[in-house]
Amino acid sequence: MKLVSWNVNGIRAAVKKGFAGFVARERPDVLCLQEVRATEEQAGLSLDGYRSYWNAAQKKGYSGTAVLTRAAPLSVTNGIGRAEHDTEGRVITVEFPDFSLVNVYTPNAQRALTRLAYRTGEWDGAFLEFLKRLEGKKPVVFCGDLNTAHKELDLANPKTNVNNAGFTPQERAGLDRLAEAGFVDTFREFESGGGHYTWWSQMNNARKRNIGWRIDYFWTSRALRPRLKAARILPHVLGSDHCPVVLELH
Repeated sequence: MKLVSWNVNGIRAAVKKGFAGFVARERPDVLCLQEVRATEEQAGLSLDGYRSYWNAAQKKGYSGTAVLTRAAPLSVTNGIGRAEHDTEGRVITVEFPDFSLVNVYTPNAQRALTRLAYRTGEWDGAFLEFLKRLEGKKPVVFCGDLNTAHKELDLANPKTNVNNAGFTPQERAGLDRLAEAGFVDTFREFESGGGHYTWWSQMNNARKRNIGWRIDYFWTSRALRPRLKAARILPHVLGSDHCPVVLELH
């Protein structure tokens, strides 16, 4: 089973930049999208062979997630069941026979850290509780833009970004707690080195120079570790300031 996750930075813009061609080339079984910034009707996206599920934010043109899947899920749930966290369209869960797949667009702490307290003091704990609740029924895969580089090797310039959004000690501790709870960062099961990024600033030719951050992930329950076949990043795929990430399961 081939799973792909991509923060498209606006699905309508991505469509104009060859999104359908990317899907045709990669042929994922499931494609999870973040920051779609549109409703299903506004996106006007129709791909042969895929069912689509959308969770748009209440605020127009903001946030939002979508899942495209070849196989019909057993169930589809929007949000994490907490009204205070579910107005921005950040989570879709699709349940399959042997695991639940959670597509998440984690809140950004923002440049001046204006949402850091919300992100780390409220969201992170609520999201982890949601994952553990799901895991009580069957193993979990979760993917998406977590808006945090976990370790120093996950960004090009760790020393100068220690207290910047996406690399604060508080945000990194949130990812530590995911690992402590038994979830596995699948990319690191296959690649231990640095220089592998999923997001680049649109300034100073950062992408061309590979001055980036790894903030897009696939994590799984430990029970799924024997099924991990491959996990990789597709930095050559353009169309967004993020690139897609891939997980293949046996």
